[in-house]
Amino acid sequence: MRLDPVSLRLFVAAMEEGAIARAAEREHLAASAASRRLADLEQQLGVALFARSNRGTEPTAAAYALLDLARGVLNELDGIATQMRGFGAGLRGHVRVAANISAITQFLPAQLQRFMARHPQVDVRLQEQISTAIARSVAENAADIGILAEGDYGERVTLLPYRSDELVLVLPAGHALARRRRVRLAEVLDHEFVGTHPGSAINAALARGAAEAGRPLKLRMQVTGFDALCLMVAAGLGLGVMPRGSALIYRSALGLRTLTLAEPWAQRRLMLCVRAQGELPGVARHLVAHLQD
Repeated sequence: MRLDPVSLRLFVAAMEEGAIARAAEREHLAASAASRRLADLEQQLGVALFARSNRGTEPTAAAYALLDLARGVLNELDGIATQMRGFGAGLRGHVRVAANISAITQFLPAQLQRFMARHPQVDVRLQEQISTAIARSVAENAADIGILAEGDYGERVTLLPYRSDELVLVLPAGHALARRRRVRLAEVLDHEFVGTHPGSAINAALARGAAEAGRPLKLRMQVTGFDALCLMVAAGLGLGVMPRGSALIYRSALGLRTLTLAEPWAQRRLMLCVRAQGELPGVARHLVAHLQD
């Protein structure tokens, strides 16, 4: 059985108007087409809905039973259409975001709070990864949007401008270099460092900087977050490099100093990473536009 929503709407109109002709006019159908549709509906259901006579038509008991059922079905169909329009407009659904720790600690909390306040029926699922893993997640459709350090991640992803940040040197307040305002990396390579995630963009920048200076990088340990890095630096276990905005979160509480790194690579760009904007679900397109605003 294939019930036609047009025929169901016509049937409801006929019950409410009390005449097939008026129902046909209301539903913008010819009277003959309306009569044929109702006859087809009766044939599909195997029951008479109207008793026909010279005086017109009268609804049967089956028609009154069908009326509530038809209204319920049509309301459900209208609800489906409304919800799907919501998905198309990007107002409900979910979006998967993979971001590096720099974006998460500096920019995303406030941006996501504003976005989700405007779109409370959107579920944003955020996962922290290093930049190379982020690009891979987006390329393999494990994430809809990535936020990572600028770089070459291949042709399978598209990079869009997001934000700029600055890497700074972090050290204890009592360190011999604490009174300096800025340093070159070559001046501090005699000291041991606390690094971030293995394979992270910051570690890679430090390694390249040390290689350009012709010196080894003394990486004493690696940790998985800026909070752990700052705790290790505060304990005197090494120097650290992290974004200035992230360092501000921990500097006062842990008694740390931040020094400007006089290196061109210390000025960075963070990028949004997508497969192709045309392939993004509506809700993801809305979030990309919000993050770029």
